[in-house]
Amino acid sequence: MAQIEEYQDLVLDALETVEFKLIRDKADIHNDALIFHPAMAHQIFGDSETIFGYEGLHVRVLYTAGPLHIYLGIEYDKRVNEISGGEIKADDVVATIAQSLPDGCYFINLDEFLKTLDKADKFQPFGEKLSEYTQRAEDGSERLFEIYQCDYKMSSFLKFFARLQTFILWFVDAASYIDTDDAQWCYFICYEKYKNKDGQYQYATAGYTTVYEYYAYPQNKRPRISQMLVLPTFQKLGLATQLVETIYKFYQSQKNVVDITVEDPSDDFQRLRNFVDARLCLPLKCFTRDEIFKGFNKEMVREARETLKLNPRQLRKVYELLRLYYTNVHDEKDYRSYRLDVKKRLNAVYYKQLKDLQKMERHKMDTEMLRARLPNMKQRMEQLQEEYLLVEQDYKNTIQKLRA
Repeated sequence: MAQIEEYQDLVLDALETVEFKLIRDKADIHNDALIFHPAMAHQIFGDSETIFGYEGLHVRVLYTAGPLHIYLGIEYDKRVNEISGGEIKADDVVATIAQSLPDGCYFINLDEFLKTLDKADKFQPFGEKLSEYTQRAEDGSERLFEIYQCDYKMSSFLKFFARLQTFILWFVDAASYIDTDDAQWCYFICYEKYKNKDGQYQYATAGYTTVYEYYAYPQNKRPRISQMLVLPTFQKLGLATQLVETIYKFYQSQKNVVDITVEDPSDDFQRLRNFVDARLCLPLKCFTRDEIFKGFNKEMVREARETLKLNPRQLRKVYELLRLYYTNVHDEKDYRSYRLDVKKRLNAVYYKQLKDLQKMERHKMDTEMLRARLPNMKQRMEQLQEEYLLVEQDYKNTIQKLRA
């Protein structure tokens, strides 16, 4: 009887075998230059990110570029089912992927999928156009992008969005679909407007951001940026920056918005946010060189919050970034003053923990286990220096972009 251990060479890396394409024209089906692979697959195939039972496997996940109709299919040279005489079965790849897709939103028949391309030229963006952006390539060519805002009331949009958010399981770690029945969600979609082979304009979906509008007493709201994804073929074109700036402008015009926050930002998104926020704050009166060197203060928070709807906690980081922007790092006095200012914020949590322990000890509470978890002063100083160097390098990289 065949043992599965005999077929370890048929354990394949899903990151290599899964192939995505955004299809604008039927000829794109055979254009391998359009292929891009997932950044992760553990949310589909488990922690090992593997597929078992095939030789020469290609998993094809095709999307029509605009409306994002989906095709799932596989091609392979050999399968363990036949090699083992039926004793061992290969993973059902299509069924595994389909479990993560909304019901009825994909095709397994390529001809049926291709029929949707005949109507793709009629696809139009949903909602209200908020902005447009022209990206110029080194060869002088231009690409036009448009950003639209849409809400939950459009049922046709929600079906489209259900297909769009399927990308996050492959490209955003710890991702989950949002509840589109919740009326507090607001959607911002970026499209590329391009000319097809007949010279007619069409739209291709490039990325999106979702924002949850939290209630704030008494009749206000606090928008929180939740998910952002720019599809791989559209990355490095400045679209994420355009999306954030468009969202800011959308909410800055609304008097009942307290400030704009971000839900658990990734390191990359935090860097993007720092850049956008710092660029917006540079012209403000409270963020001039002279004011910056007076230290972080409530007037900075007031002006940036009223003018730009920026969050106070984020503004502290913007202040640090712009103070470094103005600091002469070759002047030891100025540079040391800057380092101490940043380290004071970084060390605030540690000192709070120490004060909490001291308070507990004054009340005769046992703190031995809690103290054991905290680093001693020497260890903490070493950790603090490491944390500071990482923060400073991030700020320096952002400052280079600001000065470019």
